[in-house]
Amino acid sequence: MDIVPEITRESITNLVLNDKREDGRALDEYRDISIETNVISKAEGSARVKIGGTQVLVGVKPQLGSPFPDTPDLGVLMTNCEMLPMADPTFEPGPPSEDSIELARVVDRGIRESELVDLDKLCVEEGKHVWMLFIDLHIIDNCGNLFDAAELAVMAALKTTKLPVASIVDDEVVIDEEDTFDLPINNEVAMCTFVKVGDKMVLDPTLSEERVASARLNVGVTREGRICAMQKGGKYPFTKEDIFAAVNTAISKTKDLMEHL
Repeated sequence: MDIVPEITRESITNLVLNDKREDGRALDEYRDISIETNVISKAEGSARVKIGGTQVLVGVKPQLGSPFPDTPDLGVLMTNCEMLPMADPTFEPGPPSEDSIELARVVDRGIRESELVDLDKLCVEEGKHVWMLFIDLHIIDNCGNLFDAAELAVMAALKTTKLPVASIVDDEVVIDEEDTFDLPINNEVAMCTFVKVGDKMVLDPTLSEERVASARLNVGVTREGRICAMQKGGKYPFTKEDIFAAVNTAISKTKDLMEHL
């Protein structure tokens, strides 16, 4: 490691150890958050979320397809993530990277485990035809904490999604594009991301804080305060106290995040 990153690491770590941050926030404080919906005209649901300088765009595209054999009466969710090279110099074109796959899976887990979408209402004909929701994440600007921005963007996009009415007539599927209904939503979910810098837990890390952190913890919380998803990242462990503190903070902060929805 050259000397410039080492100086940066020492500077950020010393600030955090004194309960300070480069941008003046408290250790448990989010950057400014904004949410716009219906930003993609060709998608049935869409949203753009900004957390500080981080910007994520989400589009939802429904399509009729066959259900999975073990869930013949449930709709299907599929989440994909594209990290655009213009968003971060470290992002490269080509097949999805490990970071891209992890981001999509963590966001997807929050949606599924919170039972956010009422999947049984997406069944048109059991065992044959169900609605499949393709959720596409596009990272526009990476200034740290993609997980929380992506989860909020997916939540906002799903809440604005409308599906055309589909019915079975003479064993054929008939779709009425003029008659639509709101995607059935059961719950709300938000993600709170923490990193460990020195011996302190930092909420909503910037990109520079992420790069000097020893570990990362994502905590997904539902509207009623239930923990529905967690993900550990980074090489080093957390103490039991670290995890309990993060969970308690996440439960309290989730209420604030959902106010933006």
